[in-house]
Amino acid sequence: MTDGIPEEFWQAVDQFNAQDFYACHDTLEALWMDAVEPDKKFYQGVLQIAVSLYHLGNLNWRGAAILLGEGISRLGYYSPEYYTINVENLLTESQEILRALQASGPDNVAEFAQQLFTSDVVAGSDKIARLQVPQIVKVIHSDPK
Repeated sequence: MTDGIPEEFWQAVDQFNAQDFYACHDTLEALWMDAVEPDKKFYQGVLQIAVSLYHLGNLNWRGAAILLGEGISRLGYYSPEYYTINVENLLTESQEILRALQASGPDNVAEFAQQLFTSDVVAGSDKIARLQVPQIVKVIHSDPK
């Protein structure tokens, strides 16, 4: 255990940050199934955001939008941080993607996903180009002096 979270969670964080969302899902699902509250809901929220990004990569607009919203909703309870995870940052980045995804609509999911995951800039799409794939980061506390 590191900071109260099992080592497998940190493996899932590495997978998430490497955009290996399917592997992250598998790792988190195993943790989630055996967890108890409040960890269970936390794992589920992160898992749902990972699966939403997996869906987005497969151009499943509806699945991405629904699971992103559900993951955001579940993780709100844990903001601004849980253990050493900067939940507020993950929520902010995820909410920005959800808003832009909803605004772009299902007919533009391929362009949206391409720009989000590859940083390709298409004329007239500056808003999407400024978005970035969410990252799970640790909270850094500075030492008081």
